[in-house]
Order: sequence, then C-alpha cells, then structure tokens
Amino acid sequence: METPVYKFEPHDYDTVYEPAEDTFLLLDALEEELDAIAARKPSLCVEIGPGSGVVLVALSKHLPVAQTHCIGFDINPNACRMTQKTSRLNGAPVDVVNMDLLAGLRPACIDLLVFNPPYVPTQQTTVSLEEHIDEFNSSKEGQTLVHSWAGGADGRVVTDRVLTDLHRILAPDGLFYLLLLKENKPEEVLKQLNESHFRGSIIKERRIRGEHLYVLRIERSERSTK
Repeated sequence: METPVYKFEPHDYDTVYEPAEDTFLLLDALEEELDAIAARKPSLCVEIGPGSGVVLVALSKHLPVAQTHCIGFDINPNACRMTQKTSRLNGAPVDVVNMDLLAGLRPACIDLLVFNPPYVPTQQTTVSLEEHIDEFNSSKEGQTLVHSWAGGADGRVVTDRVLTDLHRILAPDGLFYLLLLKENKPEEVLKQLNESHFRGSIIKERRIRGEHLYVLRIERSERSTK
C-alpha cells in the first residue's frame, strides 16, 4: 500500500503533523491486513485525527468506493484542510469533519476504525482537547502541533477516551487498529480490553529512534454475522 501523494506548504509544518515513522508503520500494518479488512466488507471507515490524511486516503484507494465510506474526524481545522487536499491530490474520495473524537456518531456504526493518537507521555493533565479549541482556530504559529503528540499521563489521556467509547461506537463485526508506544503499556491496554469483552493482539511493532511502537488489532469478543 503505497504512501499517497501529499504536499505541505511552509506554514503547514507549524500546525499539522507531518507523516513520520509511526505513520508508515501503521500503513505497513494496514497493508498486511487488507484481505482481513476486505473480508468484513466495511461500510464505514473512520480515522480519528487523520492529520495529513495519508492513512485514510491510502485506505480509500484500496477499499471499494461503492461499498466503503471513508471519513476522518479531527479537532484541528488545519488538519481537516490538509486531509481534504491529500484526498484531491490522489483522487480518492474522503470526507472530513472538524470534531473532537467520536461523540457525534450513532452507536455501533463504525466498521473500520483507525487511530494514531497523541502517545508521548507528558505532564499535561487535560482530558479533552475541547479546552484548546481556540488555539486550533488561532493563527499563532507552532502552538497547536503539540496536541498531535502530547499524550498526558502514560501517553494515554486521549487514547483512553476512545477506548471508553469503543463499546458504543464499534460495529458488531468492526475492526479497530490502534498505534501505541511501549510507554503506553500496550499489554495493559489489551488486558483491559479483554475485561471489557474485546479481544486484541499486537500485529506489528518497530523500534525507531529511541521509540518502540506497536500496532494493535482489536475487535469484539463475540462477532456477529453480516
């Protein structure tokens, strides 16, 4: 699954997360999972925080347009615009909504969910990015990019919000691909998911520049038959 074409202008680097090693690890993992994903015949594919849009657009290019609607949710309006731009550059249909996580979605609607969260452990204790919405809509350079990587305690403040909502939004036969850092305690995440009637496994990992990254594949313990 080749990386889609994307184009950053000089000012974009201050507000939108540029594709990096974690992005490419997630792309590689999804490429290996394409057959498993296609077998589920997903109707709705969602990426939380698409940033540059390369992961969501790559999926859009490999999933049947008539079958799968690909949409990204990002609280950063600059990232929304960049994802739309990447979509146009590659001729891949993708919708984008400027919204904080998934609260606006109806229950059990997501067939394929992808998330490369802010995962770096920091002292930040903020639970919701909504407190920073004015920063995302401001023109000051460099002040919003931190929210694309700063993950708070254990690097999981934002991730845990999604995991708490997973039972509500994931379809009975849905798949969730989540990227985590070693410091995020992926084995602990898998144990907690197992206790919440989900099952998951580490499907790919990579050590890069002092970071040890993992991609988790998560689904409900009991699948339905479509």
